[in-house]
Amino acid sequence: MVKGSFLERYTERRRSLFAWRRRSSSSSSSSGVLSMSTDDYRKASLFATGSFDLDFPIPDLIGTTEILTEEHREKLCGHLPARAEGYSWSLIFSTSQHGFSLNSLYRKMQKLESPILIVIQDTDNNVFGALTSCSLHVSDHFYGTGESLLYKFNPSFKVFHWTGENLYFIKGNMESLSIGAGDGRFGLWLDGDLNQGRSQSCSTYGNEPLAPQEDFVIKTLECWAFV
Repeated sequence: MVKGSFLERYTERRRSLFAWRRRSSSSSSSSGVLSMSTDDYRKASLFATGSFDLDFPIPDLIGTTEILTEEHREKLCGHLPARAEGYSWSLIFSTSQHGFSLNSLYRKMQKLESPILIVIQDTDNNVFGALTSCSLHVSDHFYGTGESLLYKFNPSFKVFHWTGENLYFIKGNMESLSIGAGDGRFGLWLDGDLNQGRSQSCSTYGNEPLAPQEDFVIKTLECWAFV
């Protein structure tokens, strides 16, 4: 694929994404939930992630992974937000290097401006996680955007994008981190020791539970930024 063709398609996709964001922002309801038609949502899902069949190399890793294989990375590349495409993946946090502490995870992401790929391997060797639209921090309220998603690799690779149902993307304190929520259920929930986790179906992403068992024990957790 010639470079010019890639850049033209990439630029056109970004223009379409920004145009959709402006329309969505101007049509937000008073409740703070974006008003979207079905057609707008489909376009947003396409433009916000790398859904086109673009033939370019898998980015380099800066840091050593204990979880990600080349196949994992290849499949995840197709679902990155446009602003993360083409960047190296930098290891920001790893339980093996920095310990099992949510507080340490927050500390490693201070002043970081990048989407974050959370990769989890449980004690049964299932691999799953989330892509958040921004770095993780303590907040009394939910934050993030519809670029966020959940994914799992076992028994087969599946990605769960934002449904548009609510804005419960990310919320965290020193005791826990939640990604996706609704009706008292969490798409992905981690405790403050990064030891125990839970994954349930939630309305934010319309996801299946990410692990075979609703409650799981974390073996290894890694966070990657795109810089």
